[in-house]
Amino acid sequence: MSTNTSVAGSSASNASTTILLGRVLLAVIFLLSGFGKLTAIAGTAGYFGSLGLPLPTVTAIVVGLIELLGGLAILVGFQTRAAAWVLAVFTVATGLVAHTGWADQMQMIQFLKNLAITGGFLLLASSGAGAYSIDAKRG
Repeated sequence: MSTNTSVAGSSASNASTTILLGRVLLAVIFLLSGFGKLTAIAGTAGYFGSLGLPLPTVTAIVVGLIELLGGLAILVGFQTRAAAWVLAVFTVATGLVAHTGWADQMQMIQFLKNLAITGGFLLLASSGAGAYSIDAKRG
């Protein structure tokens, strides 16, 4: 009986470690991208304007904050399920706005990357943040 308990405890620990690693890997791209947008508002706004997005400066700030704060929430495991849903929807929307020139192979790859990231967020929204998170510490 103690063998089963040990295996079950080890399995749960491995799962939480894997979820933590997944959170870190998902968060990195959003932390870097959000920080980059917020520290180069003019360039980001210019790019967003070229895509035809409304109020490009405001949009750049909002997008940068979603990426930075969402990435931070995922990284530390705070309100993880909600943050994962927000970033899943955001990532699909980003793909549909910025990566629809599918005749260009690079745009298709970027769009598929967004879909893969979305899949990771959906898994995180379903599983939760795991034991190594603020969510777990808060109960």
